[in-house]
Amino acid sequence: MNITSKRKLIQSIILSMVINGAIPMVVYNLLLHYFSSFNALLIATLIPLADNLYHLLKHRRSDSFGLFMLTGFILSLLAFMLGGNERLILLRESLVTGLLGCIFIGSLFFSKPLIYHFAIRFSVNNQDDMKGEFAKNWELPYFRFVIRIMTVIWGITLLGEAIIKTILVYELSIPAFLAVSQVVFYGAIGVAILWTILYRRYAKKRLDLLIAAI
Repeated sequence: MNITSKRKLIQSIILSMVINGAIPMVVYNLLLHYFSSFNALLIATLIPLADNLYHLLKHRRSDSFGLFMLTGFILSLLAFMLGGNERLILLRESLVTGLLGCIFIGSLFFSKPLIYHFAIRFSVNNQDDMKGEFAKNWELPYFRFVIRIMTVIWGITLLGEAIIKTILVYELSIPAFLAVSQVVFYGAIGVAILWTILYRRYAKKRLDLLIAAI
């Protein structure tokens, strides 16, 4: 990843944190002067939902990643329709994250887990070439092991993030939770991404040695 790509990625993450964390917190505190705490929170949480819908419509794909994002959005809508008290509303996002983590782990029981498809989807190289290379490498037990380990780690990360935020929502005040919830989310995702990068480098070196020995 070159410097320009890294800069764009960092800018995208910061913008998402502002939209999904800072702005809802500000809106919630402003609306408290005019609405009940429940209604103010309900309106504030519409902002990240609208952001998710915008990105889904803008970047829709007819592949596994697009279907994954669509699933997350549908789960968000279902959770939104359930309503509930203030704490349950705050738990909607964690419910979705936890369910998506279960999808990651559940994909291990299919012929190829999610990470296999995601790796092709986000490849900077030609995706058709990557499909051929991945299909060839899939015949190697070590390659299958690496893909499945990555899928497990991402599933556990999403489930862990959901559990942590479920605990925090009952331990913190609503303004405090709105302030730290996105930090928890992006912190967990950031650690998972860093681990994936480092583990991928290690696994690629070992895979190259195995291929060379064949």
